Amino acid sequence: MYHAGWHSYLRFDENQEPPSIDRALLRRVWAYARPYRKPLVGVVLTVLVISGLSVVPPILVRELIDVAIPRRDLGYLTLLGGAMVAVPVVNALVGILQRWWSARVGEGIIFDLRRQLYRHLQRMSLRFFTATKTGELVSRLNSDVVGAQQAVTGTFVTILSNVVSVVAILAVMLRSSLLLTLLAVAALPLFLLPARRVGAILRRVIQRQMDHNAAMSAIVQETFNVSGALLVKLFNQGGYETERFSKEAAQVRDLGVRRALIGRWFFAGLGLVSAIGTAAVFWVGGYLVVTDALTLGTVVMFSTLLAQLYAPLTAISNSRVELATSLVSFERVFEILDLPTDLPEPEHPVELTDVEGRVEFDDVWFTYQTDDPVGLEARRGDQVRERRWALEGVSFVVEPGELVALVGPSGAGKTTVAYLIPRLYDATKGRVLIDGHDVRDLSLGSLSDAIGMVTQETYLFHDTIAANLRYARPDATEHELLEACAAANLAELIDSLPAGLETVVGERGYRLSGGEKQRLAIARVILKDPAILILDEATSHLDSRSEALIQEALERVMAARTSIVIAHRLSTVQRADRILVFDRGRLVESGTHQELLAEGGMYATLYRTQFRASEPDRPDGLSRKEGK
Repeated sequence: MYHAGWHSYLRFDENQEPPSIDRALLRRVWAYARPYRKPLVGVVLTVLVISGLSVVPPILVRELIDVAIPRRDLGYLTLLGGAMVAVPVVNALVGILQRWWSARVGEGIIFDLRRQLYRHLQRMSLRFFTATKTGELVSRLNSDVVGAQQAVTGTFVTILSNVVSVVAILAVMLRSSLLLTLLAVAALPLFLLPARRVGAILRRVIQRQMDHNAAMSAIVQETFNVSGALLVKLFNQGGYETERFSKEAAQVRDLGVRRALIGRWFFAGLGLVSAIGTAAVFWVGGYLVVTDALTLGTVVMFSTLLAQLYAPLTAISNSRVELATSLVSFERVFEILDLPTDLPEPEHPVELTDVEGRVEFDDVWFTYQTDDPVGLEARRGDQVRERRWALEGVSFVVEPGELVALVGPSGAGKTTVAYLIPRLYDATKGRVLIDGHDVRDLSLGSLSDAIGMVTQETYLFHDTIAANLRYARPDATEHELLEACAAANLAELIDSLPAGLETVVGERGYRLSGGEKQRLAIARVILKDPAILILDEATSHLDSRSEALIQEALERVMAARTSIVIAHRLSTVQRADRILVFDRGRLVESGTHQELLAEGGMYATLYRTQFRASEPDRPDGLSRKEGK
């Protein structure tokens, strides 16, 4: 029964090659340990002391049996007893010191890896995040980083400890009896090959378990954020999501069971080797004692040392596999760190100062799809091979202080234009220029400072109103926050809240209404005070009062700024200095409201079917359309 179970757990790995250790990988790993050389030296010294102390008790037992008791030497007996107490005390104290140094190294490596990973991910474009599940990234930042740290402070230290222990034990054994030492290690080769095989299989199991853990984290992140939880409840998909989560959790469970059984069989085999070696030593040792060729204390010492010898000796024989297995986490971390940054900082960045706000698109082509896999697609094999252009040969100029409205059907390319200006993506072909500078030549910091953007979906952190506002300007005073709120028609709300600016808005701002969130986003942009303003003016889902408040706030924030607005309202379109009409990624029309109506083209059609139908004439130019 057990044999069949063992075979079933191994059969899928019959062709698994023994893992190899890349020297370049080891050098890279050492680069993370190098800053902690001093505590690592301390760890090595404590390993030497602890491993050396491990052979002392068996020697004390031999002295007790062969010397103190036969000679009835009470003084020596007392000394041996004191030494028996002193060894574990010293061992414990040295162990505490080793744990302190090891913790400094381990936690330091975790911090360094997490900071480097997070900083690298911050430099990735939106394309990367749209192609990668957030839960997978969270898994790399948490589980895999901890596993990588364990490779340094766990595996490396364990291998060193095993080597020192084996050397110390064999030295004592060889000095006492060459014959018994040879008997002790004679059975070991019978187990070395299976041990290496087990190590190779374990590496594969651990890697698969990490992959399924990452997938499980991705499901949790997608369904437990507020938007995901709301979607699940609205469509009554709790059962489906539970089943999806259960499948991944079951894989983790099954691989955990497989990992445990492989380890159990491994140690069962180790126990068999130990039993054979111990039996041989006992029989031959007993014979030598009976024939007065060896002392009884030496045989007892050997039996004690044998228990300490087989585990580290077997581990050393399998150390290459163990080391390669422990480096799996480092490989997964480096997989992220090695991803190229598709929005690199220019080698010689130009600082954008005294911004006038002139925006130009020069024959811009853009596709969201790339020839190379994005994010973690390369590992999963998810590639999109068919290229679809989101923009095709788009050229236009927005002069400083001009208000330009972008209109067109859904999927026409309006949002893509808005994303290319602040360099959330890079143009596939052509150039996007600000004040005559290609955005790819500008420093990312100065480019960000020059542009303010209010997106259709307002995102707020689970923090206070003040903290969300200061995301635009961390050094803003409370008075400046209140001024920005007043300009965004948010003062009345702030005054009505018991905690005022210190009110926590909840996950993604869900404690606020849609209109309140949008006005808070506008206040955040006002606080930033950019020269170029990009607005996705999505207010059609709001009630008329919220629309009026937002419209007033937008008029204030657009004053004396270059403003590019994805227009959803007739009043905005009519006030625009120029209207750019997009269709299927192409700029098809350009002009004022009256000019485009006179042409009778796509804009005239949109006006009849979308703008005029949704916004009948009113003195304030606002829509009557009520939202939820």
